[in-house]
Amino acid sequence: MAEKRDYYEVLGVSKNASDDEIKKAYRKLAVKYHPDKNPGDKEAEAKFKEISEAHEVLSDKQKRARYDQFGHAGVGGASGGGFSGNPFAQGGAFNFGGQSFKFDFGGNGGGGIFDDILGNMFGFGGASRRTRRGADYQTSVTLTFEEAVFGTTKSVTVEDKDLKVKIPAGIDDGQAVRLSGKGGPAPAEGGEPGDLYVRVRVRPHKNLTREGAIILSEEVISMVDAALGCEIDVQTVDGTVRMKVPAGTQSGTPFKLSGHGVPFRADGDRGPHIVTVIVETPKNLSRKQKELLEEFRNSKKRGIFG
Repeated sequence: MAEKRDYYEVLGVSKNASDDEIKKAYRKLAVKYHPDKNPGDKEAEAKFKEISEAHEVLSDKQKRARYDQFGHAGVGGASGGGFSGNPFAQGGAFNFGGQSFKFDFGGNGGGGIFDDILGNMFGFGGASRRTRRGADYQTSVTLTFEEAVFGTTKSVTVEDKDLKVKIPAGIDDGQAVRLSGKGGPAPAEGGEPGDLYVRVRVRPHKNLTREGAIILSEEVISMVDAALGCEIDVQTVDGTVRMKVPAGTQSGTPFKLSGHGVPFRADGDRGPHIVTVIVETPKNLSRKQKELLEEFRNSKKRGIFG
């Protein structure tokens, strides 16, 4: 897979560009490379996709902050595997290992575009092929957040038959696993059974969310801990991890816990877990606390947060 270019370079702006400058640069390039203005131009199509991806990240304050600190790995750019898309939709597509696959399941018989291709190659018509293949079946399973991250095995029942389904690590909500030949029976002698597609539903986690191979969470700390520095316990899919928060940390600062995200390659490489620290503003202060804060505000050290 080709290495991704720097998003600021893609849009032709500096790293300290304002939101307005980023928006203007994107609009100018989008007009130039839009597929409608460049029909059939694969290079322009790839360019348009690249600038759209750059704009999506740099126009979002949180994603831009993560990108500035961690590069492409902070916004899912390291993800070269996994699945995406919906293979159940008519003409639907999904992505695995960085490659896009499109399926047309056709009518009740399944076949679709593949039948036409095979018919041309081996001398039998697409309609004839569809009658020789069983129907594709669909079912679903529900996973916990952790099961989707690490993979698991689930049981499904189809026509009173119990089947074991191996769910790969890193699968996401709405994606599917195909069990070849486990669908409808062949309608005629010499035919083939259909396939079974098991769609995955992932239950939301109480504290964690996911963007591709990245796991995201927030941790709230006090203003004092932010000023003086502290250590906090962060809940990850691997258990509790102790994380150091340096003195002077600002609210909204992201921290990366490498290797605690979602597997994105067959060799087990995992994305990061990014923790955004939120500094809590104190409420219902006592008189003494107010006096101390007033004293701090009026002191020469008040610039410690700025």
